[in-house]
Amino acid sequence: MIKLKPDWATRVASQKTLEKLLPVLPELTGGSADLTGSNGTKIDSQEIISAGNYGGRYIHYGVREHAMAAIMNGLSLHGGIIPYGGTFLVFSDYCRPAIRLSALMSQKVIYVMTHDSIGLGEDGPTHQPVEHLASLRAIPNVNIMRPADAIETAECWQLAIDGFQGPSILALTRQGLPLLRESHTDENLCKKGAYELRAAKGGSAKAVIFATGSEVSLAIEARDLLQSDNIPTRVVSVPSWELFNQQNESYKQTILGDEEARVAVEAANSMGWESFIGLSGIMIGMDSFGASAPAKDLYNHFGITTEKVVSAIRKQLNN
Repeated sequence: MIKLKPDWATRVASQKTLEKLLPVLPELTGGSADLTGSNGTKIDSQEIISAGNYGGRYIHYGVREHAMAAIMNGLSLHGGIIPYGGTFLVFSDYCRPAIRLSALMSQKVIYVMTHDSIGLGEDGPTHQPVEHLASLRAIPNVNIMRPADAIETAECWQLAIDGFQGPSILALTRQGLPLLRESHTDENLCKKGAYELRAAKGGSAKAVIFATGSEVSLAIEARDLLQSDNIPTRVVSVPSWELFNQQNESYKQTILGDEEARVAVEAANSMGWESFIGLSGIMIGMDSFGASAPAKDLYNHFGITTEKVVSAIRKQLNN
């Protein structure tokens, strides 16, 4: 019997994870700011909290992102509840004051923020986050996690619930992604924030590619092309800057390495990536607003492609 690898969007993988978590974690209480179907924040067995039913475990907040985030802080401060709530990542701007307070008070609040890049497609630049990851990463004590596939998504949920003493943001895709983790491990690989997903073959690495979320698969495709041309290349998945920065210097240096050619790829603003690639590395990302078109067309238009990653590596090696 052949088992097919699921190519779920990470928002779908998140909902699948909730189907396993909610029955065994009665304190987990969800909601969404009028985007339940799009966020994937509700499972079938969850009853709605209403004036006539305070025994439910799901809140329809309406189009009230700031109110949702503020209420979740209150639920967390009350104790006995781990609140999570969903909206689109671009609408994190409405939640920002409450997110900052979540961080200031070290409250375990989980923000499920989907439609995390130009990959959402035709809804266009009003809904496509560009600067939001960089902006949220600038808030102290917030664990922003952008998983690359279904397995990383499950690991990030575990870390949000049990591995970080403060608020977490799950930045999740609208579009489907390939399953990248090919072998089982008992260890949660995302817990250190960054880890080597593909090692270099055929000698010491000459190039390294750092990536998050939907762009990790592009990094792996680029690495495979470079390997076929006898350029040993490794790929580092970076689901969480916050967790990576908490690691000891020895681990961080092992992951960062000293390869001559260094590229980072993320469909978001490039701010901050110099800490991974240095001043001479190349960042492939977004430094303008998006546009309205199918996701594949947008990635080609903005130059976030396998070919661009390969070209950036070759350019550095040929200098």
